[in-house]
Amino acid sequence: MGHTDRDFEEKRDFIRMQLNSTAKLHSQGSQPIDVICHDLSATGMSIIATEPLTLGSEVTIDIPSPNAQFEPMSSKGQVVRCDPYDDETRFLVGVEISNIS
Repeated sequence: MGHTDRDFEEKRDFIRMQLNSTAKLHSQGSQPIDVICHDLSATGMSIIATEPLTLGSEVTIDIPSPNAQFEPMSSKGQVVRCDPYDDETRFLVGVEISNIS
């Protein structure tokens, strides 16, 4: 990691947790799609999707709980980034979270 990358990471207000958990993404006018929640913070998340998502679109992401004692998490947000990921058949999508339940 370069010096500039480290400076950017240190300026984050919230710690980002690596998840790599399966999730379901809902977008208005589209069928739900399976995604991977790559990481999560208090204000955003990055997901890996098999199709590109439109910048500015409103989405709901449901993450199941791996433990029956805890409720699944549902978050609403807006797509703020969508870039090709690894082999370019998947996309790394940044979502700014507006509500978590």
